[in-house]
Amino acid sequence: MRMSQLLLKTLRDDPSDTDSAGYALLVRAGYVRRLAAGVYTFLPLGLRVLQQVSGIVRTELDRAGMQEVLLPALSPIELWHASGRSARFGTDAMPALTVDGRGGTFVLGPTHEEVATVTVAQEVESYRQLPVTIYQIQTKFRDEARPRYGLVRTRELIMCDAYSFDADASAMAESYDRAVAAYRAIFERVGLEVTPVVAQSGAIGGEVNHEFMVPSPIGEDHFARCSSCGYSANTEAALRRAPAAQEAVMAEVVEVATPGAASMDEVLTALGHLDIPLSHMLKTIAVRTAEGAVAVISVPGDREVRLPHEWDLLSDEEVAAHPGLVKGSMGPQGMAAHGVRVVVDDAVVARPGPWVAGGNTEGVHVTGLHLGRDFFADETGSFVEVVTGDGCPTCGQPLELVRSVEAAHTFQLGLQYTSKMSGATYLDEAGVEQQLWMGCYGIGVSRLLGVLAEAHHDDQGLCWPEGIAPYDLHLVTLGANRNPAIAEAAEQLVADLEAAGFSVLYDDRDASPGVKFADADLLGIPRRLLVGGKGLERGIVELKDRRTGDERELELTHAAQLLGSS
Repeated sequence: MRMSQLLLKTLRDDPSDTDSAGYALLVRAGYVRRLAAGVYTFLPLGLRVLQQVSGIVRTELDRAGMQEVLLPALSPIELWHASGRSARFGTDAMPALTVDGRGGTFVLGPTHEEVATVTVAQEVESYRQLPVTIYQIQTKFRDEARPRYGLVRTRELIMCDAYSFDADASAMAESYDRAVAAYRAIFERVGLEVTPVVAQSGAIGGEVNHEFMVPSPIGEDHFARCSSCGYSANTEAALRRAPAAQEAVMAEVVEVATPGAASMDEVLTALGHLDIPLSHMLKTIAVRTAEGAVAVISVPGDREVRLPHEWDLLSDEEVAAHPGLVKGSMGPQGMAAHGVRVVVDDAVVARPGPWVAGGNTEGVHVTGLHLGRDFFADETGSFVEVVTGDGCPTCGQPLELVRSVEAAHTFQLGLQYTSKMSGATYLDEAGVEQQLWMGCYGIGVSRLLGVLAEAHHDDQGLCWPEGIAPYDLHLVTLGANRNPAIAEAAEQLVADLEAAGFSVLYDDRDASPGVKFADADLLGIPRRLLVGGKGLERGIVELKDRRTGDERELELTHAAQLLGSS
């Protein structure tokens, strides 16, 4: 490709909406352009990188025995009603539109579990056809309220989503392991460090799932990691070892008026005990458990509550309507009389008291509260978000938090969708109808470009890894407009390189050396070749490694052969 013909305009300044170095370079180098918040156009160079990544994904998934399909982007909303996800997402939050005059409503797919299930159900009849895993690379749509970091958090993204169907739970787990191994191979090939971590499943569902986290300065997630035993989990799912037990210090329960005190600091001020640490105060919130029971969770006041999977906070209206709950003055005492379960964090068990807590009367708090005397726990465990230094739940060594981007997510869905979608069955060896067992696997292909750009750049521009860059080689000429021999030599070199299997971006523009060199660094193609007058006189071409800056000379007439053997 000649740069004089390439749809490309490089920029010397960062875009006004930049919030990360990688995104700024993708725009400056002419890989992408912003159409609207969270919506991007891939220009020719950006599309080539996207195709490179997609090719790696296809190769590894094909090698794992998966089959590529292309499912419709639109799906009838009735499928989402059948699976129950329209209620879980909330109809207002789902990307949907009416596409005919009779009022038919279709969903612009954020994921394709429902469509994949009905598609495979139509084709699979017998256990002899199992296992089967399908995948696609397709545009997805998300109602992203806060797009950020360019391609990392968008409203429209290109995603590879795969769906496995098996005869039973054991076979599903085997398909899951093959998919996880394929994902590891993908990340290794694109040059990204990745850690699969235990996570909560969110709107997708499933009991077993892992997020593939890439450490990154633009990450909006964190995961907890133990360097001693290898334990890792998303902060929404991470546990920590219970703190060591402390001897209780008995104190009398005293009620104190705290009118208008909403925050813990305001409560302390009202109490007049500013020397009481937040870690000696109980933070108590009202929730609904996965089984539908009303409960309160109490944790030390210096920690954030970690809600278990499928537990939800009660709304202010629900709290106000419940006779045992008082917003702003909630404590764990006396809850049994109102049928409310009491859940306490392990730290409260380790230090039974005394605690400062809400008095369950508006504008009242209590001091001197003790677990086992004044309130009792129906359930205990790790209910706080982990922080750096917490003990690993497996080995007890300190955990660290790692800022990261979620680049992929895998789920063992079991029967969650197939039991609800019509016809998602097969006949076993005895001729008995059985439900299909399902897994799903998603990797953000376009998101990977943003993550790669953030991970592979320097002060001069992008530094694409081999196999990801839009071209293998970047050929630059100097003085070709004044010396036809330089242009002739460059044309022959391009022909030789392409015949040897290399893709070449040829900078044939009538531009200054400074502009050409700056653009070469900005575009980030791994190797740059330079043909100039002095080198041509000696019969050599100069080769420079974009990442290391190392330079060496190659014999011009044998350059293609030498590069092919290096």
